[in-house]
Amino acid sequence: MEYKDLIIKDAYGSVRELIKVSRLCFGSLCLGGLQSDLDLGEGADIIKRAYELGVNFIDTAQLYGTYKYIRAAGLGDRLVISSKSYAHTRELAEAALEEALSELGRDYIDIMMLHEQESIYTIDGHSEALEYFLEQRELGRIKAVGLSTHYISGVLGALEYSRRGNNKLDVIHPIYNMLGLGILGGGLKEMEAALLEAKRSGFFIFGMKALGGGVLYRQAESALKFAISRDFIDCMAVGMKSVLEVEANINLFKTGRFCGDYYRDYKKVKKSLHIDDWCAGCGECVKKCGQSALKISNGQVVCEYENCVLCGYCAAACVDFAIKIV
Repeated sequence: MEYKDLIIKDAYGSVRELIKVSRLCFGSLCLGGLQSDLDLGEGADIIKRAYELGVNFIDTAQLYGTYKYIRAAGLGDRLVISSKSYAHTRELAEAALEEALSELGRDYIDIMMLHEQESIYTIDGHSEALEYFLEQRELGRIKAVGLSTHYISGVLGALEYSRRGNNKLDVIHPIYNMLGLGILGGGLKEMEAALLEAKRSGFFIFGMKALGGGVLYRQAESALKFAISRDFIDCMAVGMKSVLEVEANINLFKTGRFCGDYYRDYKKVKKSLHIDDWCAGCGECVKKCGQSALKISNGQVVCEYENCVLCGYCAAACVDFAIKIV
């Protein structure tokens, strides 16, 4: 497994700490109740298998409910853990950090981020929480601070915030995939330009949604290779809910190809259409569905799963990125 250096600098530009992380980051969202709701032991075993094969980096969030799987894996400080919170006040930020440390059974967390920031305006609106995280970075309870975003303006906002003073952010966690699915405020080229600027400014960048929320699972090999071939992407978080997916993805990161078992058995990994509760019910996905599997009910889209063929056209039409294949 190839590793990257997460270089954390102090206000004077000196290296404060260097953390080695695997280029493949284990995306834990799909383990928990928001998606697959795996048995605790099963989820922990999948994380352990990934670690055995060289993956030491895992992404989670306060929202995901997956701290329990990470703790149950029993790997302690051997894992580099990144988490996220929607906190916008100092009190909520403190509660988020204490929750993470308590549930993970650790006295520090490697990366703490603001979750889903849209622009400098939302960053400013969360400034109390962000300043608290930065204070805790100085105390060693957080090693690196950053934000996640689906917006090009979110990346540019992180740059603007960091240029204002000494409290420079360390990490940006952006959506990035070969079709630009889910990128808001522009297209793939605009996102690439923003990420290149962020990389030149010293940010550590680990991407998400290389498979477009699962929509590109039939093109998984080329989609992942595209994402990790970019020099401005240090690591890529990939959701994994089975040992088969773990082994296949690790093999791809090492060799550029999935392992043979994946080609033989990937259809056995249960996939389904997942509609998030923030669906606005605009109906664009319904228009794209050629199988009449989607309809609007009580202001939101619902799926008649017996008609769904998992083509992914509906997810590509959703501007709010509320539809995924998991």
